[in-house]
Formats: sequence, structure tokens, C-alpha cells
Amino acid sequence: MTETTRTSTAKPGPHAHAPSADGVSAKGLKGGQLGLLAVVVLGISTIAPAYTLTSALGPTVNEAGLQLPVIFLIGFIPMILVSLAYRELNADSPDSGTTFTWVTKAFGPWIGWMGGWGLLAANIIVLSNLAGVAVDFFYLFLSQLTGSPELADLADNKALNVLTCFVFVALAVWVSYRGLHTTKVVQYSLVGFQLLVLGLFVAMAFANWSTSETAIPFSWDWFDVTKIETIGQIAAGISLSIFVYWGWDVCLTVNEETANGKKTAGVAGTLTAVIVLAIYLLVSIATMMFAGVGDTGNGLNNAENHENIFTALASPIMGPFAILMSLAVLSSSAASLQSTFMSPSRSLLAMAHYGALPEPFSRISRKFATPGFATVAAGVMSAGFYAVMHVVSENVLNDTILALGLMICFYYGLTALACTWYFRHSLFTSVRHFILRLVCPVVGGVGLFVVFVQTAVDSLAPEFGSGSEVFGVGLVFILGVGILALGAVVMLVMSRTHPGFFRGQTLKRDTPALVVPE
Repeated sequence: MTETTRTSTAKPGPHAHAPSADGVSAKGLKGGQLGLLAVVVLGISTIAPAYTLTSALGPTVNEAGLQLPVIFLIGFIPMILVSLAYRELNADSPDSGTTFTWVTKAFGPWIGWMGGWGLLAANIIVLSNLAGVAVDFFYLFLSQLTGSPELADLADNKALNVLTCFVFVALAVWVSYRGLHTTKVVQYSLVGFQLLVLGLFVAMAFANWSTSETAIPFSWDWFDVTKIETIGQIAAGISLSIFVYWGWDVCLTVNEETANGKKTAGVAGTLTAVIVLAIYLLVSIATMMFAGVGDTGNGLNNAENHENIFTALASPIMGPFAILMSLAVLSSSAASLQSTFMSPSRSLLAMAHYGALPEPFSRISRKFATPGFATVAAGVMSAGFYAVMHVVSENVLNDTILALGLMICFYYGLTALACTWYFRHSLFTSVRHFILRLVCPVVGGVGLFVVFVQTAVDSLAPEFGSGSEVFGVGLVFILGVGILALGAVVMLVMSRTHPGFFRGQTLKRDTPALVVPE
């Protein structure tokens, strides 16, 4: 890795956000590197359809049963509403800090700092989860490739599993450190491959569904929300489906590096969410028709299938082509592992740039114009989190998915409400502003906070999630709410060591909006 340079964390001046003549922003990020297609591909890569479905489909079916499709639709509603709020904020103040910057400008430094912490925590959690799935499917792929079933069992060796995870994280950090050009080359190939395999999986599931012993015919009742039995079931199902959609906001995180970032980044975020909804509905319907929702055999409620649905269904559906699904999930998780580093690294950069974190996080690689120190730090934190979770959790994937849902609800909801408060003086100046700055953000934000509270209360019980507990408290609650509490403690420490930000000296409502290259 190359030598890094530092960006200023002093109080921004009148032109602190204007790019230099060569298109480099005040933080040191180079503008104009990405177009609409590249940003959408980056967003899809971060969401990682193949990875998210194999991780979340089982737990979501366990909560929602036959109403899986309608749960995906309900979960999409707050996502699209929040994405519209993100577009409004990005058009006004495109900044790589996204939630941290916008919530600070709306509600002040203390709430803004916690919003940034929620975003960082969500990314660290999902990075560890991505690495775990990559490890599982790496050894499964080797097993299928060589015809040696015992190789798949190597993923159960905790020491080897954690070591392999460290290797995947190191490779992802290396690609991210080298910048967006290297990232684009990697993402175009890996995203294209996983979407092609998912298309093949869906087509073969529809073609062969009647040959499965657990198959069930398609029914429009799957879209009937009245058939969901309890509010808690809806909340848990939505929390899990929110995990499935999470990641589109990376499109906004790279706004300083996108051509016409004020417009392109916001459009890409919304477009990514819509494309992913279509993918998930097709895959979920095809999978339900072929496997059913029973708890035996191929059934989606079979506990043995929950952790990795595609591991269980690839062979029955795809036959000799099953190895392609293993490779698709491996490439999906590996690609997302790399692209997801974009978000925490740039959030850490922005927080340090405005003096909310120690100065080293604002260091930029001179050669690649990337947040070098922050990228490496995010890698170390995610690898460490995975190692700890692999020791204390009975089901790492399930528990981290549920905890991630809490983090997403928190910082997405906070950002949505920040949109309404930030634009409060213009809410009734036009029909457009009324809908996009008041109705959509409030409905989306409040909805997410309702899910957050309901899931947090439910997760207090030790039996929630994998059944792992700490002193009688469910591990999911410890991870979700406990990490937020830890953030409050870290914030108090930062307020003593970096008082300028918390006094409103480095980032406030009237801080000039970033000017990005057209």
C-alpha cells in the first residue's frame, strides 16, 4: 500500500466543499469516476442478491410462512420512501458522510454522531456476515469441484473458518484500497455472473417445480397481508426483509466520486432498490413453488436449510449446474464484501474530516485517492467482529442478520426524519416538496422506528434468533441495542477529545453544500 496524505479537519471555510481544478473534493476524493450504470452495479453488488437470499430466505420464511412475498413488498415500502428522502438530501448536500452529515445538519452533532455510528455498526456487522458466507461457499465450491464431500466440512472447523475469513477480508480491503477503477472491473464481472445464475435458478425452479415432493402451486394469497397472524410476526419479517434490501445507500456514499453526483447518486439508489425488489419476488415465488414451506425435506422451514437455502436447493433444482449456484453465492458475497467497504471507509473519512473522529481516519491514499487508513480500519474491525461472533453465537448468520435489521431501522429511520426537519421551512411550498420532504420521509422513518422498537423488545428473550444469550438476555438484543449503547459511550469520549465538532464548530446547518463535477 502506498503512502497516505491527510485532509484538513479544521473548521470548513466558505469554499471548503468546492472541488479543485482536477475534480478532487476537499476530502481528497476524485470526482467523476462513476456513471449511472457503474453506481447501480455497485449498489446491486453491495446488496448482493444471491448472498442475501441464501442467508435471509430461511429465517424470513420461518417468520412469515406463505406470506413471504407480501413481507418482501411491505419491507420494500419504507425502503423506497427512505430512498426518496436520501435523494432530496443528496440533491441539497451531496457528501460522502451521508447519514452522519445530513443528520448533523438537521439535528445537531450529538444525534448526527449516533446516526453515523449506526451506519458504521451496520456495515461492520454485514461485512462479517459476508465474510462468513464467502467462507462457507468457498469450501462448498471446492467440494463440488473436486468431488470430495469432506472439503465442505472444513467450514465447520472454527479456527480454519476464521483464518479463511481473514484472507477474504484482506483481499477485499486490498481491492477497495486500490480505488474505484479496480472496483468497477471486479464488480461488472461478478454482478453479471450472479444475476445470470439467479436467472437460471428461477427458470429451472419454475420448469421443474411439479417434480418436487414438497412443491406447492402459486397462490395470490401469498400477497394477502391479512393472513399474517401477529404484529410481532410482521415486525420480525420486515426486519429480516429490510436486511435483504439494505445496501442501496452505497450509491449515495460515492456521490463525491460520481459524475453529476447531485442527481446521479440519488437516481441510482432508487433504481437499485426497484431492480432488487423484482429479483427477490421472482426468486422467492420460484423457490416457494418448488420447495414449499414445510419443515421436512426441501421445505423452506426445515431448520437444516435455514442457514444457506441455496446449498439445500441448488442440486434438486439445477442438477449438474448446482456448482454454478455455489460459485454465484461465493462471488456475490466476495463482491459485496469488497464493495461494502466503500460505505464505512467514506463515512469514517467524513467523520474525521469534520473533526468527529481522530485525524488518521481522514488520511487519503496519494496514489489511489481512496480513504486508505479508514478502509484498513474497517477491515480490521469487521474481521475482529466475525472472530468474536463465531465463538459466542450458535448461529452466526441468523443472529447477525437480525441485529443488522435493528441497525438499519435506526439509521435509515433517523436519516428519513432528518430530511423532514432539515427542509421544514419548504415543506408546504409545493406539492412535490410536501410529498417528498414530508409524507414519504415521515411514513418511512416512523415505520422503521416502529419495527426497531418491536424487534428490540422481542429480542430481549433468549430464544429470539439462535437462542444464544448473555446473562439471560438474547444475543440479538446485546448486538443491536448494545452496540448502540457502546456508540454513546464512544461519543462521550470523542466529545472530550474532539470538542470542536460537538460544539458545532466544524459542521452545522449552514455549512456550504458540496459542489460536485457535472
